[in-house]
Amino acid sequence: MSGDDHPDILSDLSDLDFVRHLLADLHDDLPEKVGRFRMLTDLGGQMGRSGTMIYGGYASYHAWVEARSSFVHGNFVATILLCQGLAEHLLAAYLHAGLLVENIPERIQFADTLRRCRERDVVSDHDVADLRRMMDLRNPLSHFRHVDDGSNLDRRTIDTGASAEELLRRDAVFCIGLVVTILAKPAFRLG
Repeated sequence: MSGDDHPDILSDLSDLDFVRHLLADLHDDLPEKVGRFRMLTDLGGQMGRSGTMIYGGYASYHAWVEARSSFVHGNFVATILLCQGLAEHLLAAYLHAGLLVENIPERIQFADTLRRCRERDVVSDHDVADLRRMMDLRNPLSHFRHVDDGSNLDRRTIDTGASAEELLRRDAVFCIGLVVTILAKPAFRLG
């Protein structure tokens, strides 16, 4: 039996129809995707010719790969969530793998990770402030906030007059840039 003998019960679209939709989607946002990819390439220059060490195993590595892909494709909420997750894994794993902390808790809080990294000059005061800002951008996307809460995305659109898409784009640019800045630090930079 061929695949045509059993139509998809959820859709009457053929594979060719799906390809058409995917190509149209790619085409509609292509200049913006190219611009975001160029931005990532330019930012990546901070990490040096030899690249960077991504501590934290598969979770960190895939968060980095998927954050870049999400950013290029305009999936800004995903970019923000992934960048925050990457920062948490990367910094805590660095402390653990580098044996800089004798007894790192099995489930360390991000605030504790930041404090420990700052005490060891892995990150600067400015980095800590930016990492806290990224956490503040991620939290209302992960956890419900009432519309009266200033961090709620709907509230931010009302307060700023900017569209949700524009705010998320700006937040994603900030988050991906911050993660690259952290990865370019001496603790992570190779060579």
